[in-house]
Amino acid sequence: MSVAAAFYAQAQDVSILRNTVDVYSSTPMVGSSKFNAMAGANGALGGDANSMLTNPAGLGVAISGEVSGTLAIAGNKNKSTWAGSTIDYSKTNTDLGNVGAVITFPLMSETGWKFINIGINYSNQSLDNYVESPGSDNVIKDFTDKSSSLAGHAYNRYGNLSKTSFGVGANYNHNVYLGASLNFFNASIDQYDTAAFKSLADGSMEYFDRQNTPMFERSSGFSATVGVIGKLSPNFRIGGAIETPTFWRIDRDYNFYNDPNYGDATGSESRDLTTPLKATVSAAFVASKNFSLNVDYTLGLTRPKYTVVTGIESELNSFFKDNYKNVSEVRIGAEYRLKQFRVRGGYSYVSNPFDALTVSQVNPDASTSNNSYSNMMLNSRNLASFGIGYDFKAFYIDASYQYITSKYSNPYLRGIETGNPDTDTAYYSPTRIMSSDYFAVSDVKNNRNNFFITLGWKF
Repeated sequence: MSVAAAFYAQAQDVSILRNTVDVYSSTPMVGSSKFNAMAGANGALGGDANSMLTNPAGLGVAISGEVSGTLAIAGNKNKSTWAGSTIDYSKTNTDLGNVGAVITFPLMSETGWKFINIGINYSNQSLDNYVESPGSDNVIKDFTDKSSSLAGHAYNRYGNLSKTSFGVGANYNHNVYLGASLNFFNASIDQYDTAAFKSLADGSMEYFDRQNTPMFERSSGFSATVGVIGKLSPNFRIGGAIETPTFWRIDRDYNFYNDPNYGDATGSESRDLTTPLKATVSAAFVASKNFSLNVDYTLGLTRPKYTVVTGIESELNSFFKDNYKNVSEVRIGAEYRLKQFRVRGGYSYVSNPFDALTVSQVNPDASTSNNSYSNMMLNSRNLASFGIGYDFKAFYIDASYQYITSKYSNPYLRGIETGNPDTDTAYYSPTRIMSSDYFAVSDVKNNRNNFFITLGWKF
């Protein structure tokens, strides 16, 4: 279907659609350096608090207590190309990425139950993402008092997404492991959507904010996960986990413009969002105490859905019903141990969340056309990782690196002045209104370079 037909009601814009999937429907997969080096593949291995990011049954695998903390250095680079020009932007954030702890309780009973373990895990990732796209001297907007050419556009997002999990795991006869966790999410997003125009008369710049932006979201969510791991033989394990939908409460403050009653002011609203139910299946091969290999497959079984209060939520739900694809992820990770030294590596692939979408667009030469894109707003993502570690008896230190790549088509600029605050989507400067029936669409290459350092203690 046409994006132009589905995208726009009040505050229903590219940023909201992208953040619904990229932020609220995803899980912060920032674990320890070991977890990150193996691309998050540990669903049938387990053994530490990071198990709650994939399969809480992994808590039951632990036979000793452990606590660890991880420093994350996240580098994000976007390269946006349009009209034969490219704009690069890079940013690096350093933050606490993960804290995890497991306490083990050996059971001295004569039954087959060997351990009951409890764990807590905190995972945190940066949401900062700045995409600035070039303009074109050929794309001209005639205002009442002057004419200006499109100088560029920027989506700018600041924020963090965190997941805190509390879990319990059990070990039955060192062959079957059961686990469950309660997961609490928090998201903080500051989102900007800004277009720039350059006066043809004197070259001065004028900046326009899209209706209902900037917007500032503070959100909380909840989910629960249950899982099981079983040994088929001393060398082979399989696992499975189900995570309930995440139930989000999104509180948003935003700027609005040209309201018939209030003029330019700020508003607030709240929405309830349910994001997809997820299932994970895993298999692991443990050749010896020196080598292990794990494969995970995660599939979203439902789609994002907003609780309907107004027509805005209905429009959003219609878009996801018609255009959203269940997201799948494959993760592969391995570890090799040589005495106290560890070497790890991994790879993961996340599928494209959207079907092909068609937009009415303005081209760099100012002509217009209808074009279909298979990678609109978001696309599939590839991750490669490796790491090393060293055990000092009770203490250990690990380091890892991840390289993540994605390419997508980035729509911007379309906005319509309707005179109705509920449907207006135009761009506003302090003195002018910019309305456009067409998107401009840039090509964006996103590369992320992430480094992690973990210090841990086993007891």
